[in-house]
Amino acid sequence: MDTQYFEQHQGTGVLSTADGEGRVNSALYARPHVFEDGTVGFIMADRLSRANLQTNPHAAYLFLEEGRGYQGTRLQLTRVRESQDRELIDTLRRRTYTPRDEERIGPLTLVYFTVDRELPLLGAGPSA
Repeated sequence: MDTQYFEQHQGTGVLSTADGEGRVNSALYARPHVFEDGTVGFIMADRLSRANLQTNPHAAYLFLEEGRGYQGTRLQLTRVRESQDRELIDTLRRRTYTPRDEERIGPLTLVYFTVDRELPLLGAGPSA
């Protein structure tokens, strides 16, 4: 995976997770943070997507590039670890929030994933 891709492209991202029974949820998510070890991370509030990952570590992320038609990427992911290191999370955050927003959002967790497979936005890509 190109470690600079998400820094070089703006767009809309959707993270899909499923609980242990297979019930699927999709939510809008910012671009992932890409780390030197090849993992990607999302800053998550304690909501349904994060709860699903506690019983099923697999997720899919779809990213549609802004203003480029149907250009983008799809990532198949597996959760590998989490961190609640507030200093690290604050250095990674791309947006700032008011104290009232912070209270409404609640505690944040940085959730790390391995990228199991990367596919183009359209088409099946190479066979596994």
